Amino acid sequence: MTNTTHDTEQVKKDRAVLVSLITDEVKRSGINPEYSLEELVKLAETAGVEVLSVLSQNRETRDTKWFIGKGKVEELRAIAEELGATTAIFDQELSGAQVRNLEEALDLKIIDRTQLILDIFAQRANTREGIIQVELAQLSYLLPRLSGHGKNLSRLGGGIGTRGPGESKLETDRRHIRGRIDDLKRHLEEVTRHRKLHRERRKKTGIVQVALVGYTNAGKSTLLKQLTAADVYIQDQLFATLDPTSRTMELPSGKEIVLTDTVGFIQNLPHDLIAAFRATLEEVNEADLILHVVDASSAMREDQMRTVHEILQQLGSGDKPQLVLYNKKDACTREQLEMLPLDKDHMKVSALDEADLLKIRERIQEELTGDTKRFRIPAERGDLTSVLYKIGDVVETTFEENDVIYQVELQKGEYEKFGYLLEDFIEL
Repeated sequence: MTNTTHDTEQVKKDRAVLVSLITDEVKRSGINPEYSLEELVKLAETAGVEVLSVLSQNRETRDTKWFIGKGKVEELRAIAEELGATTAIFDQELSGAQVRNLEEALDLKIIDRTQLILDIFAQRANTREGIIQVELAQLSYLLPRLSGHGKNLSRLGGGIGTRGPGESKLETDRRHIRGRIDDLKRHLEEVTRHRKLHRERRKKTGIVQVALVGYTNAGKSTLLKQLTAADVYIQDQLFATLDPTSRTMELPSGKEIVLTDTVGFIQNLPHDLIAAFRATLEEVNEADLILHVVDASSAMREDQMRTVHEILQQLGSGDKPQLVLYNKKDACTREQLEMLPLDKDHMKVSALDEADLLKIRERIQEELTGDTKRFRIPAERGDLTSVLYKIGDVVETTFEENDVIYQVELQKGEYEKFGYLLEDFIEL
């Protein structure tokens, strides 16, 4: 029996009770447990689960055997039996032993937040690269937990937490799975190599790249569509976009740049997923400018922004030039709008407002364009001409005896990278 990542049909819809354990460690981490649980509800609904009830417990530490306390396990069992639940979804990661113990005690399918997110990604992966990345993340997550997924493996066939790697892949020994992981990594390295070559070709032609990043459902795909007239999938749900989409966008000056939409971030984004999607997310590292799209109407706006910032730091993109777009201003209350900063690095916008879209284009152009400099290049140094065109737009060329004088409107990012080659030729 096999089961592909595209299999989104469920023989019987999962009916779940959601569980959150609030420990001292969770409180110290800065994560808002109430909001995290609300987010878990949205994640479950996105995965096609019917949420029947939610259950929270406060404890100093997690129970090593049951994760939640033994008494809470009994309470969960009673609620599940009363409501006819088939599944319990936990908001924190479980060990393999905890999964096994809970399955035996509750006779339910046990899923944690990480598995749920991986399952949503399995539903959404459309490209070969996306499918490889998701399977790699799923197997990397499952490998150390194999001993705890006996019942889950017997239930493979389309429900949450079971989509993706087929039954035969998961029932075999760890050596087989490690071999599969190695194969997937090799495939991914090949995809990464092609992506890198493509990026290098883009760089050589002087194409400027701008990356859209943000919390999931902040409106990045809508902005991409509005700014580039791209035919992209837009849905009011978490992780509507999985595979990166790049489109050409024209600035007011007529110059064309590449605008790339990336997968949405979320708090507690699984480490295996970040690792598997690193090749895709490297588009952010290569960008000349990051547009951080924020849902300005969200009550958890600041937490979401902090999550995005932390993930950008993990990727090594934390110090990139960044423009914050407070999106969905039309859905904000007056108080929410008044609290938003407004300066050259922050804009209040609506992706559906033409005037705002023009302002965004103008602001991107300002951000990418540096000063205008004049360079006096000796005629015999024709090798420097390509560097001039790489660091900006040549707006004027004049000839004086054995020299050529170029007036160049600089692109900030490119000038920072290659300007040192021209330091001796700047006209003061």
